[in-house]
Amino acid sequence: MPYRDFTALGSGILFSYPQLATITGVQGVVIYAVTSAGPLMIFAYLGPIIRAKCPEGFVLTEWTRQRYGLITALYLSFLTLVTMFLYMVAELSALQQIMTALTGMDGLPMVIVECAVTTIYTSLGGFKISFITDNVQGVMVIGLIIIATITVGVETKIDKSLIDSSGLTEASLLGWQLLYILPVAVLTNDFFLSNFWIRTFASRSDRDLWIGVSIAAVVTLIILTLVGSTGLIATWSGAFDPNNPDQDGSVAFFYLLEQLPAWTVGIVLVMVVSLSTAAFDSFQSAMVSTASNDLFRNKISIWWIRAAVVAIIFPVVVIALKAPSVLQIYLISDLVSASSIPVLMLGLSDRCYWWRGFEVVVGGLGGLLTVFIFGTIYFGNALDGAKLMLLEQGLYGNDWSAFGAFVAAPVGGLLWGFGALLVRLTYRFVEAKVKGHRFDALDRPPYLDRRVEGASENADEDEINSIPQARLVTVDHKGKFF
Repeated sequence: MPYRDFTALGSGILFSYPQLATITGVQGVVIYAVTSAGPLMIFAYLGPIIRAKCPEGFVLTEWTRQRYGLITALYLSFLTLVTMFLYMVAELSALQQIMTALTGMDGLPMVIVECAVTTIYTSLGGFKISFITDNVQGVMVIGLIIIATITVGVETKIDKSLIDSSGLTEASLLGWQLLYILPVAVLTNDFFLSNFWIRTFASRSDRDLWIGVSIAAVVTLIILTLVGSTGLIATWSGAFDPNNPDQDGSVAFFYLLEQLPAWTVGIVLVMVVSLSTAAFDSFQSAMVSTASNDLFRNKISIWWIRAAVVAIIFPVVVIALKAPSVLQIYLISDLVSASSIPVLMLGLSDRCYWWRGFEVVVGGLGGLLTVFIFGTIYFGNALDGAKLMLLEQGLYGNDWSAFGAFVAAPVGGLLWGFGALLVRLTYRFVEAKVKGHRFDALDRPPYLDRRVEGASENADEDEINSIPQARLVTVDHKGKFF
C-alpha cells in the first residue's frame, strides 16, 4: 500500500502556520513548510531498515522492545501515548477556536459531537475506517486549498505599502533560529506518531514506500506553503494588524476569511470540520493500537482499551478548552521527542551493540532535565527554567531561550546517555571483579553472530543491507535494559 498520510494535517495547521508567518514572514513560511514536509522522507529511509530488523512489528515500539527490552519499550510507549494525547488536545483546541472565529458561537458543542462521532465509528471499524477517512481528509485539504486560493486571489486586495512596512520580507533572528529548531522538532516528533509507523509497516514494498512518501512530502510542502502564506496575505491586505493588541496572529487565516463571501466561509467550515474529524480519529485509533499492543500485548479485550481512550477524551476536552496556543502544544511535544529520539536511534546501528535501554531512558529524561538546567542558568531562576520546559513563550521570545532549549534537549540527552553508559559499564566491571567472572559487558551479542548468504564472516549492517535479497539465518534475540 503506498504511503499516503495527511493525518498530521489537522485543523491546527490553520493556526500554527499563518501565526508563524505573521512573526517570521516569508522566511518562516518557507522554513516551516520545508521542515514539516522533508522529515516524512525519514520513514522511507528508516522504514525498510527497521522492518528488516523487526519483520513482525508494525510500530516503532516493537523494534524498541526487541532491541532494548521491556522497560525501554514501555518508556517509549508512554511517550508515544503522551504525544498523541497532546495532538488530540491541539486538534480539539483548534476546532473550538475555528468554530468561534467563523461563527461567533461556542465551539464546545462541535467538539463534543466530533468526539462522540469519531469514537463510535473508530470503535466499530478500527484502523481500517481511519484509512478511509484519511482519503477523505486528503480530498478536503486539497479542496480547502483550491477554494481558498481562488477566492483569496479574486477577492483580496493587497496594500503594497504594507508589504515594506510589515518587515515580513526581511530575514529575522527567529527565522534563522528556525533553520535548526524546526528540523529537530518536527523530525524527532514524527517518530512518536504511531499512525505514521503503522502505514510504514503496512506498505507492500520498499519501492511503494519510497514513492508514497515522496508524493506525500511534495503535496505536504505545497499545502503548508499555501496555508502559511495566508498569514502574509492577511497582514498585507490589512485584515490583520500586528500592532493591534486586540488581534491575535494565530487567527490571521480567519481574519482573511472575513473579507470573503459568506458562501466561501460556509464551505471552508464544512471542510475544516471534516479535516479535524479525520485527524482526530487517526490519533484515537493509533492510541488504541499502541496501548493494546505495547502495554497489554493484545491479551485483553480491545473494548477495554477503547473504553480507556473514551475516558481519556474527557481530560483532552477540558485541557483543549483552556489551551492558550495550538503551536505551544506542538512545541511541548517536540521538546520531549528531541530529548528521547537521538539516544533511541543509536541502537539502529549494529556498531552500537553495546548501547542499552538504560542509556536510552536516562538520556531521554536527562535531556529534559538539561532544558531545565539551561533555562535556570539563562533566566537566572528555577521557576523560569521550569517554564521553559513548557515553552510558555512559544517561539516568540525574541531571544535565545527556545533555541537553547532545542539544543539542550538532544545534546543533553546524548551526554546523559553516555554518562549512563559509563556508570553501567563501571558497575558491570566491579560486579565482574567481585564475583570473579569475566567482564562481558562489551561482548558482541549472539544475535549479531549470524551468517548471511553472500556476506563476509564479520559483515556489518551496511554490508548486509547492500546485498540483494540477503537472507538472515539467525536473528532471534531479546533486548537488554541493563
